[in-house]
Amino acid sequence: MQVAVEFSPLPKPSQLEQWFSVVLAAHPNDQRTEMTVRFVEEDESRTLNHTYRGKDSSTNVLSFPFEAPPGVPLPLLGDLIISPHVVEREALEQHKPLINHFAHMVIHGTLHLMGYDHIEDDEAEEMEALERQLLAQLDIPDPYALDAP
Repeated sequence: MQVAVEFSPLPKPSQLEQWFSVVLAAHPNDQRTEMTVRFVEEDESRTLNHTYRGKDSSTNVLSFPFEAPPGVPLPLLGDLIISPHVVEREALEQHKPLINHFAHMVIHGTLHLMGYDHIEDDEAEEMEALERQLLAQLDIPDPYALDAP
């Protein structure tokens, strides 16, 4: 866990590990078991989002998959960059507990690292269904429900 932001409360490392573990348990054949989570200010999020996605705005979570050199097996999944100020704003707007939204963003971002996407409707349905399932294991309500707490 890397912290490059003035924000409190951030999730504890044990919470990050729990959320990450739920995703790994759903993918038992995936040998990649390590990742970095970096919490950043909105300006860093905006710069990275602009540089790598062509979008000139900060965002909640960015996923950067690790690409191992051919023939070099490493357990690295990649990096998540999370802007807690954006996550907090979204949680307030969506009337969700902040910690639940952090959990959702970590799970969402980790699924991106594993190759899931939501560009096409069928991909989005698959990814969101898995997110719902994994969050339910943590007793977190469906984040996509219109009346989610």
